[in-house]
Amino acid sequence: MNIEKEQEVYLSAVIPEKDEAESLPKLYENISETLTKAGVASFEIIFINDGSRDNSQDIIEELHKKDNRVKGIELRKNFGQTAALAAGLEYAKGELIVTMDADLQNDPADIPRMIEKLNEGYDVVSGWRKDRKDKLITRRIPSMIANRLVAKVTGVHLNDYGCALKIYRQEALKDFELYGDMHRFLPIFASMNNGVKITELVVNHHARRFGKSKYGLSRTIKVILDLITIQFFQRFLKYPMRIFGSVGILFLGVGILVGFYLSYVKIMLGESIGSRPLLLFAVLLVLAGIQLIGLGILAEILARIYFDTGKKRPYAIKKVIQ
Repeated sequence: MNIEKEQEVYLSAVIPEKDEAESLPKLYENISETLTKAGVASFEIIFINDGSRDNSQDIIEELHKKDNRVKGIELRKNFGQTAALAAGLEYAKGELIVTMDADLQNDPADIPRMIEKLNEGYDVVSGWRKDRKDKLITRRIPSMIANRLVAKVTGVHLNDYGCALKIYRQEALKDFELYGDMHRFLPIFASMNNGVKITELVVNHHARRFGKSKYGLSRTIKVILDLITIQFFQRFLKYPMRIFGSVGILFLGVGILVGFYLSYVKIMLGESIGSRPLLLFAVLLVLAGIQLIGLGILAEILARIYFDTGKKRPYAIKKVIQ
């Protein structure tokens, strides 16, 4: 395999985990063996313990004693995958950064192929679980719908945004902060901020061997809400009045027209307009929906300002093993 161009660079594998103690030793072994055989001499494996209740931290510390290329970040509680990934990226020293899940469903054997693809002039290579080993109804179908929707809205065309196995050049991850539940959209933020070149590569996917999945159908709702936020950031972040002002003028215009219509009904036709509660109810529902979405977007903007300008982390670290 031709990965000579990247052999001398330092690679960081960033792996958030929660209650995956049974998987960690095998995952470490697979990554270490794969990278060594591929000729990647300099690498680190960073496990981020995101509030695990099992003995994950003990396993990470044992692996570090065995191999000092294993690093560990223990968060004070469960902050979520995005915050855990952000913590790992902050401490990663690699010129190349690999992200993956800790449940052994991603295959470290794909990493050399992804490096090779990166050599073709790309900044991000995203994994595509084409033959995905998950439940059809609760995982695969919602994921397919979400992937097509995200690609359509954002213009970044990937088949599998949810695949954690990705490789980045470090510069592709600069100048933006992760927060909320945005880890799955990392390539989109990289494209928005840094104009990076992104491609996709079919990767292996294995059935879960230990534990159970942390995700269900509710994840689809989160994806849709996050997508609204990303669309706003892409189009209106610098000019929020263009969207809020446009909607305001539209509603004002509709309100005036409805007012003229009701006045016509009352004055010219002599009909009572007090017996039309359904119209008022529908208007209130639409306005309430718009207000809630608008408040959500404003909250997202405030969160970004809070984390960016205040330099606040969306996580708290209890212990770092380096």
